[in-house]
Amino acid sequence: MEYTKLISITGMSGLFEVMGSKTDGAIVRSLEDNVTKFVSSRVHNFSHLESIEVYTEQENVNLAEIFLAMQKSTEKLPSEKDAKAIKAYFKKVYPAMDFERVYDSDRKKMIKWFGILQEHKVEIKLSEEENSEETEA
Repeated sequence: MEYTKLISITGMSGLFEVMGSKTDGAIVRSLEDNVTKFVSSRVHNFSHLESIEVYTEQENVNLAEIFLAMQKSTEKLPSEKDAKAIKAYFKKVYPAMDFERVYDSDRKKMIKWFGILQEHKVEIKLSEEENSEETEA
């Protein structure tokens, strides 16, 4: 499973792997329960994890950068139900995050998604195209 094939779908909990696409949606597999199904793009919006950015005090950073900081950290992951513990966790792991613009619900999602990625042993890395664009800039 590749990080570049993972998406979040509005109105649906968790992360999904894109198995195939059609003009009116995508065939996805849930990472939580392994169920494969068709999801219509007329009803839901899809966000590729590698295209999601997080507000910081300077420039926005890719979500992968936050996940890599979480991976390197020795801090224990907090419960995704404890908003204060999650905020304290991110203040230690990624202090440059803009805590006024990144909401509690977003941080909870990051904790949940990171747990799913760890459980499935997904290597967190951006596609080669995005990496080459960053080195040219």
